[in-house]
Amino acid sequence: MKIKEVVAALESLAPASLQESYDNAGLITGDENAECSGIVVSLDATEAVIDEAIKRNCNIVISHHPIVFSGLKRLTGKNYVQKAVIKAIKKDIALYAIHTNLDNIINGVNGRIAGLLGLTNISILSAKENQLKKLYTFVPAADADKVRQAIFDAGAGHIGNYEECSFNAEGFGTFKGGMNTDPYVGKPGELHKENEIKIEAVFPTWLENTIVKTLLSAHPYEEVAYDVIKLDNKFPIIGSGVIGELGKSIAEIEFLKQIKEKFRLPIIRHTQLRGKEIKTVAVCGGAGSFLISSALASGADIYITSDIKYHEFFDANEKMIIADIGHYESEQFTINLLQEFLEQKFPTFAVLKTEVNTNPVRYFV
Repeated sequence: MKIKEVVAALESLAPASLQESYDNAGLITGDENAECSGIVVSLDATEAVIDEAIKRNCNIVISHHPIVFSGLKRLTGKNYVQKAVIKAIKKDIALYAIHTNLDNIINGVNGRIAGLLGLTNISILSAKENQLKKLYTFVPAADADKVRQAIFDAGAGHIGNYEECSFNAEGFGTFKGGMNTDPYVGKPGELHKENEIKIEAVFPTWLENTIVKTLLSAHPYEEVAYDVIKLDNKFPIIGSGVIGELGKSIAEIEFLKQIKEKFRLPIIRHTQLRGKEIKTVAVCGGAGSFLISSALASGADIYITSDIKYHEFFDANEKMIIADIGHYESEQFTINLLQEFLEQKFPTFAVLKTEVNTNPVRYFV
């Protein structure tokens, strides 16, 4: 198996196009055409994790956080980033990061947190716009079912919990081919009218090349008429944070105790308790202050995240609890998520979880 096969699998889970503009997800070092000897999954690609990969005969480290985030101008070993990159290059260790693109899918980092908390009716807290496109094409009536199914199989036609969604309208098309054409119906040089079906179906932006290629392959015409337009609709399964509900309401203190136990926390920083039970829970792994207003607007009783600054705690305005559980702590189970996914994709290949605790924060309690 080549490293590029691992990359392709990961990007089928969380397409690279879903990463935020400031991010640096993807293959950071290494040759994608190299044979993969083993995989280590970690939250961070530190020098200690790279040493571990070498010791365990693995030549790719898959981390959530990219070791190179804001760019490198020098490689002199002056800091932990440069040391890690130098060692990875010297030892032919590929470094791959799957960061905000994994944050932005409903079954990614935040979906895993929601699952650990036992939430149901999970939805995206702040859905993204400009992630959907629509295909319009015109197909002879006799071939419409075949073409429609082909684009469904390629990933078009998903709306919420429904699949194979399309709109179809009957009409007729006209065309006159030149003398050097070989039309599927009609004759060169003669105007032809054909009963056709107009097929419309939505698809995620990152599937455009696949959808168009599939359409051109499945369509019987020599020249295929189609349009692709960008939609302003929000994509309900793509975006930041998630929100869900507990099976039954629970006292605030009891829920905080559960969070502390499930995430193995020494401490939780939180706003003043409101004396109300918890039912609706919003979460965002990692730094989540940018979603406080979304959590408030959603009616969440508690918002679980990390890296909240002093003044940002005031934004709860006594309308919900903000619970800061720590950056590493909130995302630690991303390692399990990635290991499980890769083991499903490559069941005969060993995927190892790091044994290195990369959390740079310590607590004196």
